[in-house]
Amino acid sequence: MLDTAASAFCPPPTHVAAWARAEFGHAELGDDRRTDRLLLMATAFAQQPTAPIPQACGPGPGAQGAYRFFENDDIDPEAIRDAHHQATLERVRQLPIVLALQDTSTLNYSTHPQTEGLGPIGTRLQHIIGLFLHSTLAVTPSGQPLGLLHTTVRARDPKAVGSARHRHRKPTAAKESRKWLESLHACHAVAAECPKTLVVNITDREGDCYDVFALGQAAPADARAHLLVRSKHNRRLADHDPLLWAHVGQRRAAGQLQVRVGRRSKQPARLATLAIRFAAVTLQPPGRRQGQPPLHLWAIEAREQRPPAGVAPIVWRLLTTLPITSLAEACEKVGWYAQRWQIEVIHKVLKSGCKIEQRQLHTAERLERALAVDQVVAWRLLALCKASREQPDAAVSAWLEQAEWEALWCHVHQRPTPPATPPTIRQAVRWIAQLGGFLARKGDGEPGPITLWRGLQRLHDLTAMWRLCQPNQGMKTCAHS
Repeated sequence: MLDTAASAFCPPPTHVAAWARAEFGHAELGDDRRTDRLLLMATAFAQQPTAPIPQACGPGPGAQGAYRFFENDDIDPEAIRDAHHQATLERVRQLPIVLALQDTSTLNYSTHPQTEGLGPIGTRLQHIIGLFLHSTLAVTPSGQPLGLLHTTVRARDPKAVGSARHRHRKPTAAKESRKWLESLHACHAVAAECPKTLVVNITDREGDCYDVFALGQAAPADARAHLLVRSKHNRRLADHDPLLWAHVGQRRAAGQLQVRVGRRSKQPARLATLAIRFAAVTLQPPGRRQGQPPLHLWAIEAREQRPPAGVAPIVWRLLTTLPITSLAEACEKVGWYAQRWQIEVIHKVLKSGCKIEQRQLHTAERLERALAVDQVVAWRLLALCKASREQPDAAVSAWLEQAEWEALWCHVHQRPTPPATPPTIRQAVRWIAQLGGFLARKGDGEPGPITLWRGLQRLHDLTAMWRLCQPNQGMKTCAHS
């Protein structure tokens, strides 16, 4: 006999969102029932990004099915990721230029010390355990996130932690720095499948490795995948002139570029004027790579002219395999590098929004399966946030189901009947963010992902009640893929 007291707290089966079907519907998991469960979980996680699994999926069969999914050793996390990668590839294929932003983030599970398969993520003395996540996010040159192109999740072997001298003696394939090469290899594969798209792999200073540039330089002359790296090492030039950045810094500025710098600590946002210098350079291989070929690259320096008193000037030093022959081309590459922060934001959304570090699963393999779902949820949240700025006047029906935007509109306007026409993306995102605490004052600018993920939690509840009260309305789903 049905326990009505318990069932009263169990929500009806989650309605699969169209976006979840577009991103995961073709996942090859060995059984269609597993794919169906994946679609339900992805929809539930996106509706309540900060919720733990039992809250997002509902007590009873929903949560039990999710835990069984993550505990199933026959489900390969790469198969989950590959479905989204293929959907991302379709979006990449439609564009002439795509930026592939790669970076590493540490996932701290020190509060779950019994989890199997973790490794150290700090020094020996810190005793911090967790996983290393390396992501490659595709974005447009203006910063609209398109999806993830490549992901690796690794646990460091505690026995392999040693001195820098021992690490330097290893081949690159045996080092953790191989992650930069793997991302670039993935971008070469993407470029081969998208021959009309230029794919630019962008890394921060940690990616300034000789082997990375050597791999980029070894590509065919007509290759459609290139590198743009922020320089860490002041390398030697092949003709024994001054070191790299002294050589570039001595050149006359080709022009100026103005960039908006966001608020940092007590410093207000400002418009910074950067002097742009660039040059073709030939760099000697490092001492440990003697006998290897030199690197033929282009160098760009963007240096702030007159920073505010007490503020260190902005200095970006970039190396690229793309030819730089004009000020416009140099400024374009600086603008592309400025989008690199998006990969840091998506990692922040994963940790603070999706609470990936609070997932309580007993092995690293189970955590990786959950991470494969949460990564796509984080991407979509960031993409929706960015779309409100990039495509403010487009209809939100491309992102929200009809029941969602109708419930949102009726709540905001305190009216029982929604309009026939959906609101714009900008209107809807601001309303959702206001549900999450965004004040929407004149000087507040556009909402960020934090207030958006908070608002999505409340929108889920509003939509559930709307469907209950309006059973014949809101049945259309969003068209966004």
